[in-house]
Amino acid sequence: MQVASKARGLVRVLRTPTFLNSDRFLSFDIPSIEAPSHSSRQQWRSHSAFSAPSLPFPGMIGRRIEQLCSMSTATESLSSMEGGPTEAAKELYDKMLSSVTAKTMPPNAWLWSLIEKCANHEDIELLFDIVHKLRLFRQYALRIYENFNCHLCQEIARACVRVGALDFGKKTLWKHNIYGTTPSIASAHHLLLYARGHNDVKLMAEVLKLLRRNDLPYQAGTADIVCSICYNVDNWKLFSTHGKRYIKAGVKLRQTTFDMWMEFAARIGNTKSLWKIEELRSDMMKKHSLTTGFSCAKGFLLERKPDIAAAMIQTLIQDLPEAKRAGVIVELQKLINEWSLEVVKRQREKNRKTLAAALRTDIPIMVSGLQNMGLK
Repeated sequence: MQVASKARGLVRVLRTPTFLNSDRFLSFDIPSIEAPSHSSRQQWRSHSAFSAPSLPFPGMIGRRIEQLCSMSTATESLSSMEGGPTEAAKELYDKMLSSVTAKTMPPNAWLWSLIEKCANHEDIELLFDIVHKLRLFRQYALRIYENFNCHLCQEIARACVRVGALDFGKKTLWKHNIYGTTPSIASAHHLLLYARGHNDVKLMAEVLKLLRRNDLPYQAGTADIVCSICYNVDNWKLFSTHGKRYIKAGVKLRQTTFDMWMEFAARIGNTKSLWKIEELRSDMMKKHSLTTGFSCAKGFLLERKPDIAAAMIQTLIQDLPEAKRAGVIVELQKLINEWSLEVVKRQREKNRKTLAAALRTDIPIMVSGLQNMGLK
């Protein structure tokens, strides 16, 4: 009776056509699958050996598995129209498909090898197709109902990003899917790093939306990547929105995130935000970095307090390790030659002349104060 019930379940799944690029993946009547336990991963490995014996299939389940494998013809036709998969990926896919057709679990190494050899979008289509088939094979033949382990799923996401198959990469973040992949923040970071490399704010927003929908918590690394994208595209409003969101969520921001945030505030001359960020930073870390220290010095210059700016830099020098003190001169030169021009340019036209005149007066006072303190 149990076998008959499972057979009916498989019939319902296999009667629905497989559309690799469709959002209909979410409509399958398949129960949600939790992350794998250690024992289930061991069971997956044990069924992945080259010597795995053929499994005794009930007749109907065996026939349905064969029908599922025959569905690869449509996938191959689609791929050939778009340029086709690489020979290496196709060879591995065929071997794994033949193994499943013969009612034997293919070696785990074959799947890892296929992930490594994916070189274009069509290869990724084959990868997701075989992962779908393996998931059903594990569920109905081996009675393994857990998802694939997180590390495997992260490497699948990495492969998607590597070849630019972002549509498939985003599917690795779905909690409920037909592939048995386990969403993780590490998989999301692969996509976010791609977005950073291409200054793709739209992709960043899509990935963050998927994180929220699939209950994946923000981490410090997530905040760092997202904020760096906002910094690179010079979007202060977006940076502040995300920064505040991570603080509210209890994320402990990294030093590099505070570096970007405070430097950005000083660059646009927003002292009100600068001091609020500095307060948040001081609650999480005791000492300044070179960037946050100079950002505070710039804030004091904007408030026409050159003596305090000089004292801030002097304190920074004393707190910095010997190896990083040489960077003070570099940052001081950037302040004089680059920042003073940039911050004036970013002000409203009616305020530019006043700020430029103030900086021309106050920066030499600050430099003179540093020289009196012993800076050469």
